[in-house]
Amino acid sequence: MTQPLRFGIVGAGMMGREHIRNLKLLPGAQLTALADPTQGSLDWALLEAADPTIATFETSEALAASGLVDAVIVASPNFTHREVLEPLFAAGLHILCEKPLCTTLEDARWAVERAKTHDQVFWTGMEYRFMPPVAAFVDRVHGGEIGRLVQLSIREHRFPFLVKVDDWNRFSRNTGGTMVEKCCHFFDLMRLIVRDEPVRVYCSGAMDVNHLDERYDGQTPDIIDNSYTVVDFAGGQRALLDLNMFADGAEQQEEIGAVGDTAKLEVFIPSGDVVLSPRVGFLQPKQVQRTHVAVDQAALEAGSHHGATFHQLVAFLAAVAGVGPIQVTADDGLRAVAIGVAAEISAREKRVVEMRELGF
Repeated sequence: MTQPLRFGIVGAGMMGREHIRNLKLLPGAQLTALADPTQGSLDWALLEAADPTIATFETSEALAASGLVDAVIVASPNFTHREVLEPLFAAGLHILCEKPLCTTLEDARWAVERAKTHDQVFWTGMEYRFMPPVAAFVDRVHGGEIGRLVQLSIREHRFPFLVKVDDWNRFSRNTGGTMVEKCCHFFDLMRLIVRDEPVRVYCSGAMDVNHLDERYDGQTPDIIDNSYTVVDFAGGQRALLDLNMFADGAEQQEEIGAVGDTAKLEVFIPSGDVVLSPRVGFLQPKQVQRTHVAVDQAALEAGSHHGATFHQLVAFLAAVAGVGPIQVTADDGLRAVAIGVAAEISAREKRVVEMRELGF
């Protein structure tokens, strides 16, 4: 009988605990170790795990040296990723590093170079790819249902950033900025769906509502809470991201629409509906077709990403076992960060940013 893959998690906050719940659903996985410098976070995670045999450590270095893990999920604050990853690469462990890969292009490029010579799986965590309705939507676009893709739009209207340990996510120096921290998910989806590379980015965004009255050691947060970002791709396709982080009451948190020369396809989260609208001609009857993509209830309840964390871990396990590809590479993580960095520059300098300025 094959032994379960032994997992460690670095970062025992909200995302780390989501991974704990999802690992419990996977018979091929066993959580054996946690690392976090904050004891309170470890205590919450241990309660979630409900397993007294799980070892705890203060650092990723100590966890890597323990010999207790085969694979590690990195769910620590964004700005710690390079420091956390160094001993994990050195120990030759399988790694799933949550987005964003790193907060700077320099560090993200370092991770890509290390991953190239790493003989185990390195995977950038991009949950939105793995929401079942979104995955079905992407497959249908790639299957030709809309003809030639011309325009792609992504909308996320959601709640503000949550409270984190030491309020680290209130400052762009720690997160990379909202367009890196939050929106790398969507820039990754753009590349996945369009199947091409971006050439220029324009972002209009600001901090207009959230966190304005907050102060931390006398400093005011500097994170964008609403924006429009247009991305031009090399093949002529264009994509739009519409982000709002004070639209808590929106019926749909995510909406993605792809328009081709023969049809439009949309997907809505959390409803899970995929809607195809073929071109019919002026004043002709509409031929809208709606499909619901169901998600396993246990996977839904195990996280806040519409079942995606479970499905991504299934795919990660397949890659480790050699029966599936690495679906989100370090290079994918770098390129998503790069679009986010371009968007941050664009919003703050109020100009178009050419990706070649950043070395792409």
